[in-house]
Amino acid sequence: MTDDRFSPHKNFAWLPPEHSDYKRSRVVVLPVPYDSTASGWVGSREGPAAIIDASGNMELYDIGIGCEPYLVGIHTLPELALHSGGPQAMVERIEAVAGELIDDGKFVVTLGGEHTVAVGAARAYAKRIPGLSVLAFDANADMRDEYLDSPYNHACTLKRIGEVAPVVEVGLRSAEKEEHDEIREKGLRFYGPREFRALGPAGVSALLSKDVYITFDLDAFDSSVVSALGTPEPGGLHWDEVSDLLETVAREHRIVGFDVTELAPSLGPRANAQLAAKLAYRIIGLALRE
Repeated sequence: MTDDRFSPHKNFAWLPPEHSDYKRSRVVVLPVPYDSTASGWVGSREGPAAIIDASGNMELYDIGIGCEPYLVGIHTLPELALHSGGPQAMVERIEAVAGELIDDGKFVVTLGGEHTVAVGAARAYAKRIPGLSVLAFDANADMRDEYLDSPYNHACTLKRIGEVAPVVEVGLRSAEKEEHDEIREKGLRFYGPREFRALGPAGVSALLSKDVYITFDLDAFDSSVVSALGTPEPGGLHWDEVSDLLETVAREHRIVGFDVTELAPSLGPRANAQLAAKLAYRIIGLALRE
């Protein structure tokens, strides 16, 4: 028995069946509540549920970009089960599921969980789209080859993604000396907030290929904007400049999929989950609006 006396089903944006049925939806949201390699404060496994819960409070018309992203259809899958075989096995599970969705013609939105989940989704896209580039929003370099005895630790995320596609990072303000040396010696395109502001959205966009996957660690934002994080860093990005860059990239390239990771809702105000939900909704709108 379901009618207007009951709250909507808690899928992303709390959409009715006509806008959330799998077959009719262009977008599929893949929640991955995984944070087993967390080395800071833990809690990002609660992120996907918090984002989906908060998404019910969004207006479905995004006034910032002038469209209603939900009209393309957004289906939300159940949370992906954890794999007890370790982080590599979990990455492989994410890659397999994301690959099946891509092969079925879906635009995949992966909600973490820790940033490690991005490796599986990015690999799935890179295998299917030659020449793919990755735009990474992150406070940390994530360029360790191994950390805490695993090459699939969250601190290795962009190292692993960089093995399958070139990465342009915006928001960098934390790195080990060895990571920083590698970035400078190899001329990797990793930019701190000041460098990004000097370069501008058009300058960053010019570094990307036609097809772009976006990986978004929420600690790219300044900790005054988002504090519900395991590894917050001061001096980060703000909403409007992030939105300006995303709009520029969407205008000049094809965004093929994205992830939003590292929200640890118990570590900050509820508004942080609301921001994460609005961010995901806006990227959907920018990527798929006519």
